[in-house]
Amino acid sequence: MPSATIELIVSAYVRLKNRRALDDMRDLRHELLKDLQAASGFDSRRALEEVRKDLRVIEQGLAQLRLPQVTLPENEWR
Repeated sequence: MPSATIELIVSAYVRLKNRRALDDMRDLRHELLKDLQAASGFDSRRALEEVRKDLRVIEQGLAQLRLPQVTLPENEWR
């Protein structure tokens, strides 16, 4: 289960339509993932799993921003 903090942050960025912030978060998690995979001397499995969970939540947020935005037609009676 991803952390509630990440879910709240992603949710806020989605509401604000802040794709750049989500892209930055995703990029940082990918860098962290790469660093953890290269690390030695400690068991990084738990940390790797947490970063992967964060990435899934971030990707879900980005997918929501990619959905076509439906707009209602103008009311002709105005």
